[in-house]
Amino acid sequence: MKKLLETRNLKKYFRTPRGMLYAVDNVSFVIKEGETLGVVGESGCGKSTLGRCVVRLHDVTDGQVWYKEKEISRLSRKDFRDYRRDMQMIFQDPFSSLNPRMSVSQIIAEPLIIHKMCANSFELGRKVGELMDTVGLARRLASSYPHELDGGRRQRIGIARALSLNPRFIVCDEPVSALDVSIQAQILNLMQDLQEELRLTYMFITHNISVVKHISNNIMVMYMGTVVELAPSPDVFRYRMHPYTKALLDAAPIPDPDKKRRREPLKGEITSPIDLPAGCRFAKRCVYASGECFSSDPLLKEYRPGHFTACHNTEKINEL
Repeated sequence: MKKLLETRNLKKYFRTPRGMLYAVDNVSFVIKEGETLGVVGESGCGKSTLGRCVVRLHDVTDGQVWYKEKEISRLSRKDFRDYRRDMQMIFQDPFSSLNPRMSVSQIIAEPLIIHKMCANSFELGRKVGELMDTVGLARRLASSYPHELDGGRRQRIGIARALSLNPRFIVCDEPVSALDVSIQAQILNLMQDLQEELRLTYMFITHNISVVKHISNNIMVMYMGTVVELAPSPDVFRYRMHPYTKALLDAAPIPDPDKKRRREPLKGEITSPIDLPAGCRFAKRCVYASGECFSSDPLLKEYRPGHFTACHNTEKINEL
């Protein structure tokens, strides 16, 4: 498969009264057509900021975003307009991302109107109806407002809106985190069916590593704005090379009350993301940290085919 999207040393910093906030720092990855990259990490690690930078909701501080072999991170808003159709986003909160003063049909129709995708109101209404059918929304809800619907239906509106311009790439920013478990399964299955049917490519952002296992071809683990592990989905769960990845997997609940396992909870102080010192950002919480970890940043290296890890002690920890 051809690569659809690539980032190269992507950075996004925010200036704050206390100093520079390193939200995304030197992140590189590739997503191939029709595949899903799962981005996982605890809250505040920069996942959502990364997704917003990719679709140009945030301008990048440095680095590049390549889409279909075209560098798009420096394009003007006018020149980026055509790419906007191809690159869409599903937001985390299905309520706050919808205009409460617009009905379901108006919300789904808005991108079609802005980009002049329909010749007349009849064609517009037909297209909105087809999108509602695609995401499993009853047409009788077309005149309803977001506050009248439950979380699952609201998220389906967000998905329909994202699909309205026939995109090839969608950033899914924790699209199921605000939903009940049963509704989560419905939305995940819907997104997988749509991916297969429409040949979509996803960047799936979540803090739930069990969810990312279900939907992703490759998984990228982030910690405080940096990538600490990047590998095919089965390899992350089989080898879990980075100490932070091990901690994430240990924290995930097992749906079996009789199954016991040994857990080593993380200890130590969380490093401030503002004006970061040299060294590994996970070092203060890592039981394997050595002197080198506090003095120099670890580089992302390939230790197995397609399996990258950023840790000075990877070979020692995993006995490679």
